[in-house]
Amino acid sequence: MDQLPELYAVFQGEVASVTEYGAFIKIPGTPKQGLVHKSQMSNCRVDKPSEMVDVGEKVWVKLIGKEKKDDKLKLSLSMKVVNQGTGKDLDPNNVVLDQEARKKCSFRDYTNQKITLEAVLNTVCKKCGCPGHFAKDCFMQPGGTKYTLIPEDEPNTDLEASDSTNSDNGNQPARKKAKRKEKNSPSRKRKKKHHKKKHKE
Repeated sequence: MDQLPELYAVFQGEVASVTEYGAFIKIPGTPKQGLVHKSQMSNCRVDKPSEMVDVGEKVWVKLIGKEKKDDKLKLSLSMKVVNQGTGKDLDPNNVVLDQEARKKCSFRDYTNQKITLEAVLNTVCKKCGCPGHFAKDCFMQPGGTKYTLIPEDEPNTDLEASDSTNSDNGNQPARKKAKRKEKNSPSRKRKKKHHKKKHKE
């Protein structure tokens, strides 16, 4: 442990082996190796780590994690936060690493959990045998939910009566106009003239 680099230290190491999920890097001054996962090799998506590095190649890495499991120390390394030409730390404040750690913590795997949906439409009442409601909501059960009919609106006779009177009053001027037209009609005037002639004779 004392000979290992400190956490977030940047150093140059040699590629010991390449796998489908990443590359193992030799830690200088120790017999231990650290893993650069393919997600830490580049900011772009890496499908084949063998296309990124070769065995024996020297790369700049940053120690981003130490985990002790089953009496074995696992070291996690990153290449994408270090300039491979100069060895400069591109994430000195570990902002990128913190964001990635938060994403991992916020992600939860729900694939093993069963989702059950309860629909009221699939239920059958034990009291009346009808589908679509529970026994406690059945109106057939004493003390259950009671439903009342909404009374229909009765027609307002006063309004109808007033409308009829208004309609009658409204027709009166029309009748007067019709009588005036009859008085002033040409046929009526002719009858008056004919009656005057007979009277003179």
